[in-house]
Amino acid sequence: MKSSVRVAVLEGERPIRLASGIVVGVEEADGRPVAWVMTNAHVVENLRQGEGRRMEIWVGPEGGETRHPAEVVAAGMPAEADLAVLRVTGLRAPPVRLAGEDIEVGEDLVAVSAPFGRELSVSTGIVSQYGFHPKEGWRLKTDAPIGYGASGGGLFRTSDGKLLALIEGYRTARLSFDVDGRSVSFDVPMPGETFAAPAPKIRAFLRDVGLAHLLDDSATASR
Repeated sequence: MKSSVRVAVLEGERPIRLASGIVVGVEEADGRPVAWVMTNAHVVENLRQGEGRRMEIWVGPEGGETRHPAEVVAAGMPAEADLAVLRVTGLRAPPVRLAGEDIEVGEDLVAVSAPFGRELSVSTGIVSQYGFHPKEGWRLKTDAPIGYGASGGGLFRTSDGKLLALIEGYRTARLSFDVDGRSVSFDVPMPGETFAAPAPKIRAFLRDVGLAHLLDDSATASR
């Protein structure tokens, strides 16, 4: 889980969006570590929708986390490429290893994310769907339960710890009921309807934005 982080968009000192991220590479620059964190492009969009907003990476337990300023270096266009890469100076963390195209439907995985902006948590599931669609490209679906704020979290193969996919979102169902004569409704994730960008899509994105050097699979995987 050391490769998994929390992503925060702040306005002043107030967090207005909390999501998840994955460290995909670490380098040294001027004697300081520089981490490259991948999250979703729709998370980065929140940064552009207001004045004076900034982005941070949070590492550690809730309430005692270490905070690192982050800058966006690449962002795709949801939903074609709902991926973004952040550059984080001062963060040292083990980068993930990416899986190849050899992902199999039915294999076990764990989802590591920060649902509802809380501490990192783990849920389990399987690869429910995987493949290449001529119009939509690579896609993956899992039955692992997640919640709001899990965007940008990782799906890891249990057998070798490799990153299978980055969580993009989930389909919801609206529940409505009456409370003291008032109608109340809210959206809940639908089981088995979590969608993610699989490893081949991540690889293609990093190459397209000029960050192919982050694809060094000799890096130690975070199991």
